[in-house]
Amino acid sequence: MTINLAMAVLIAVLYAVGFFLLMQRSLMRVLIGVVVLGHGTNLLLQLVGGPPGRAPIVGSAPNDAFADPLPQALALTAVVITFALTTFLLALGYRSFVLVGHDEVQDDVEDARIARQQIQDDEP
Repeated sequence: MTINLAMAVLIAVLYAVGFFLLMQRSLMRVLIGVVVLGHGTNLLLQLVGGPPGRAPIVGSAPNDAFADPLPQALALTAVVITFALTTFLLALGYRSFVLVGHDEVQDDVEDARIARQQIQDDEP
């Protein structure tokens, strides 16, 4: 199996952009990050699936002449999971916008209080 370098670089860029967007505070950016990661995963599964042009399992030929069905099944599963996460995050972002008026994730007051208390406890 030969690895297409351009496809590998594109997958790396998609994963980097997706993870960068996941680390943002805006829920819409998180949603876009999940979608970009899903596309990167689909391209990764396409890359590991082998070279194009192989026939599905039909007739009697050596096993090397057939396409591997596992990456195709995993790609279909990745599409379904990405769709489910996208719809969930869309609903979450919409609900957050309706309740608060924006989609930014704010710092938790209790977590900030605990962090301040730990800093004060660590000081001599």
